[in-house]
Amino acid sequence: MAQFEGALDGVFLALADPTRRAVVRRLGGGATSVGDLAREFPMTLPSFMKHVRTLESNGLIRTTKSGRVRTCVLNRERLALVDDWLAEQRRGWVERTDRLERFVTDAEETTS
Repeated sequence: MAQFEGALDGVFLALADPTRRAVVRRLGGGATSVGDLAREFPMTLPSFMKHVRTLESNGLIRTTKSGRVRTCVLNRERLALVDDWLAEQRRGWVERTDRLERFVTDAEETTS
């Protein structure tokens, strides 16, 4: 469980930045070269590469180099960590609201 939490922390850290979220969103449409991705953002290539490295080190993207072109591809399996975590949170909140609904309904029936 601790390993899962550490991985999840890294994914959330990587997704905390709007530039990195935009890169993930863009890569959702398919693999893209770093150069093409970088053109979409108002920053220098070295600054953009820091974002790429953060996403890669946290497992959200993979990069491959062919000649002078570095291509990024989204690692959808890593995003499943977030989906699993959100599903777990959602289940907890649904259970709580269901209990609250039963409590309110039962309280109304006993006062009627």
